[in-house]
Amino acid sequence: MPLVDHPIGNYRFLPGIAPYSCGVVSSPGYEVVHVTFQHLVPYQRGLAEIKNFLQARGRPLAALCAIELRSPQPFTFAGFSEFNAEYAAILESWGIFVEGVNPVARTNVAPVLQAPKEPSLYGFSFTLASLPELPATFVVAGAGELPEGVLCREGIVALGDTSEAGLKIKSRFVMDLMESRLQGLGVDWPAVSTIDVYTAHSLTPLIAEIVLGRVGSASLHGATWHFSQPPIAEIEYEMDLRGTRTDIRIQA
Repeated sequence: MPLVDHPIGNYRFLPGIAPYSCGVVSSPGYEVVHVTFQHLVPYQRGLAEIKNFLQARGRPLAALCAIELRSPQPFTFAGFSEFNAEYAAILESWGIFVEGVNPVARTNVAPVLQAPKEPSLYGFSFTLASLPELPATFVVAGAGELPEGVLCREGIVALGDTSEAGLKIKSRFVMDLMESRLQGLGVDWPAVSTIDVYTAHSLTPLIAEIVLGRVGSASLHGATWHFSQPPIAEIEYEMDLRGTRTDIRIQA
């Protein structure tokens, strides 16, 4: 789908499904700034902290363009839909939606270790004024081995196959999704600064050929393996990407 301009957020987004977009890219004269919480914050309190953070910097709520969540455990498809409805309603109440569409990119995974007791906020991204001659910055939303727009068990690629061969099929599929979203945002692998992989399975058979072997010069930055499960049970492998100049870590 074509990029959509956020009229007051200073970014453009690739429409996705109801709870989130597929990715965001900064408008000219702005950059996407990434923020990580040192410690997880229950997500509704975390959203309130985002409000305060943006207001302190003179930014509108609509400058929020991406969110990273951590959940206690993978959801069922029904549970995932129920959580998404509550989450999306909060963002809509902030006036962030564009003609009824949620523009905010998202990653939501379940840590294997130190999992939170309730859905919690790990990080977020927002737009901030920047020099207009600098390259665009962006966030690609998290995706597992499900085709775009599909949210059903039957759509899972290589369903139930966690062998090395099955994981290679899954990871290649997700890499294709990441590349497609990059292209949709008008950027490419050399602009990527952060590659995140979320799986409870070993990356050793996948990292050299399928992940870093495909990203060209971005491989110099490596890839971060989060020992986590994707947000829905039976999805085994997820990724997201960023291309940012400014990354902030805050205590919470």
